[in-house]
Order: sequence, then C-alpha cells, then structure tokens
Amino acid sequence: MPVYIWKGRDASGEIQTGEYTANSPQEVYRMLRDKKIVPLSVRKKPKELTLPFLKKAGVSGRDLAVFTRQFATMINAGLPLIKCLQIQLEQVTKPGFKNVLEHIISDVEGGSTLADAMRKHRAVFSELYVNMVAAGEQGGALDVILERLATYLEKSTEIVRKIRGAMIYPAMIVLVSIGAVAIILLFVIPTFAEMYAGMGAQLPLPTRIVIMMSNILRKNFLFIFAALIGLFFAVRAYYNTSKGREQIDALILRVPIFGDLALKQSIARFSRTLATLLGSGVAILDALEITAKTSGNKIIENAIMRARESISQGESIAVPLQKEKRLFPPMVVQMITIGEQTGGLDEMLNKVADFYDSEVDQAVSNLMAALEPIVIVFLGVIIGGIVMAMYLPIFKLATTVLGGGM
Repeated sequence: MPVYIWKGRDASGEIQTGEYTANSPQEVYRMLRDKKIVPLSVRKKPKELTLPFLKKAGVSGRDLAVFTRQFATMINAGLPLIKCLQIQLEQVTKPGFKNVLEHIISDVEGGSTLADAMRKHRAVFSELYVNMVAAGEQGGALDVILERLATYLEKSTEIVRKIRGAMIYPAMIVLVSIGAVAIILLFVIPTFAEMYAGMGAQLPLPTRIVIMMSNILRKNFLFIFAALIGLFFAVRAYYNTSKGREQIDALILRVPIFGDLALKQSIARFSRTLATLLGSGVAILDALEITAKTSGNKIIENAIMRARESISQGESIAVPLQKEKRLFPPMVVQMITIGEQTGGLDEMLNKVADFYDSEVDQAVSNLMAALEPIVIVFLGVIIGGIVMAMYLPIFKLATTVLGGGM
C-alpha cells in the first residue's frame, strides 16, 4: 500500500504532520477526522531514488538558474515556501529534478529547513547553494539570497556556454577530419597499394609510410580502438584520485592559450563565488572553504585552502594570496586589499569577477578566431599530404615515360 504524507491542524490550533499507510487519500482524511485533526494537505510519499546518478538526471546549470530565479521571484512576492515549491514542481519537466523537488517538499512539510532538505541532494544543489540558502533562512532574507544565487548561476552558466560554444566548431572539424583520414587509410589506400604492388619498382618513401600506416590500422583497428577507449577511462579514473587531479590540473594551467583561459575562468569563479557568499552573510572561513571546493581546479583549490589556513591564524585575505603570484595576479590582490580596507570586499570581488568574465569572453573570441584557420590548415596539410604521397608514384611514372619518350 502507498504511504501518504499528511499535514493538519489539531484542536488547539497546532500544525501536525505525519505519515499514514492507506489505499487512498480518502482513508487518510477519514483517519484525520477521527483524530479531530483538520486536514491541510495529503500527498503520496515519493519513492526513494535507488540510483545515485539519477538525482542529477537532466538537471543542468541552466535548469538550476531558471529554477532559482523563479523561486526568488515567488518568495519575494510573499508566497509561502511550500506553495513556491509546489508551483515549481508543476513547472519542472525533467524527471530527475521532479523527483528531487518531491523529496524536498516532503522534508519541508515534515519540519525540515529548506537548506537541510536540499543538503540531501548534493548532486543537484552544491555546497555553495545549500550554505547560501541556510544563510538566507537564518537572516530572514531568503528572497535576496536566491536573487544573488540566480545571478551567480546565470553568469557562471553563460561563461561555460561561451567556452563550450567556442570549442564545438574546431572539435567537429577535428572529428570529421579524423574520420575522413581513417576512411582513406582503411578503404582507399589498400586499392592504391594493390595497384602499385604490380609495378615492381620501389615506391617513394612518403608512399611507403602511408601504406605502412594503412596496414597497421587495418590489422589492429579493434585493438587501437579498444586501447583509445581504455586510455580515456584510465585517465578519467586517474583524474578522480587526489594526486591525479592535482597533476592534470597543473598540466592544464601550463598549456599555451588554454591554460591562460582556464586560469582566468577560475579567477572569475573564485571572485564571484566568494563575493556572493560574503554578501550573503557566510563567515569568511566557511566562504573560503566552499569557494575552494567550487574553484574547478585542484591547484587553485589548494592555494585558497592555504590562504584560509593563514587567515585562520590572523592574517588578511590579501597577504596569503600575494604569495601565489602565479595564480593570483597583482591586480586581483590589490583589489582585495582595497576591499578589506574599505569594508567593501564583496563589491571589489564582484568587480574583479566582472573584469575576468570580460577577459574570458575576449579570450574565447580570440581563441575561436585563431583556432579555425589553424585547424583547417593543419588538417588540410595532413589529408593533402596523404593524397600527394599516394599520387607520387604516378607522377614519377609519368615523368619516366615522358623522359623516355623524349
């Protein structure tokens, strides 16, 4: 039998909640009337999620940003918390998100705070999100906090969207070209190789290299394909270890162009996150710990945690960050110093975030402009080189015939 969650008011006017196993909601209503409780709501208890990854099924950064913006608007309009959540539940179309909201409504109706209810669904609501909601509930400014969260999520999502958008075109060109090269080596080159085998003359070196590559790929295609997939999962598993993530993130920051872009994005995220948390009333040490975990790069995370340790011993924020010159440019440190001195640290951090957001935007545009011709030329040289290598024997034969004829 299904389990129903009920909420009602007893004879003394107190709100009571509970669960009751019944065949239908009508049975629950009868039970409440027998107990002299005025029913306020009766709803079926949602089923527990059995697979952890389903908690995030279909919940993108944009989904969460839209949810937060609408939630903030309804709270600001004075709607009760449960009513806001129920309206959101009706609007959400993603099954995973719907399931999460059903559990949150159930927990809140059972007396839990919104932050505690969200804390059970870390795959959807990050530590940053939960802590800000908790600060908003404690300070009685949940609508203001949700507005800040919505702005933060919208800007973060926009930056990620721009970077991904810049990568799609070059990535598609590379994938299509790799496919074209593979088809040429697997199906076209063997035809030329059979034709040249009957010539009896030694083939030019470029032609022999291309034929050798074709033979290797044809004989070991499945092995090479499996090895590439295995390498991908091996790197992914290594990245999930603490040491692996640190080494790979350090390598990313050293890659020309891409490393600079990754660093600027991390600085923008650090500044925006810390500003949002401090402006929401979260304590500085807690804010730094949350910011470190959401930095997106292990090297920067370690630097922030070292700064947090120094601050816990009485130093200002700027002093330990100044020691990390490779990660935090002097401009960032100076802005933070001014913010600490004037008491407007969150405002200064937002200015730093806005500056680096524009830097990332410009860097993405420059990268897009530079990558397109580079990728096209590079792949044109590879495919053109293969074609030329396979036609060299024909050119050589034609030259020999014409030379002999003369």
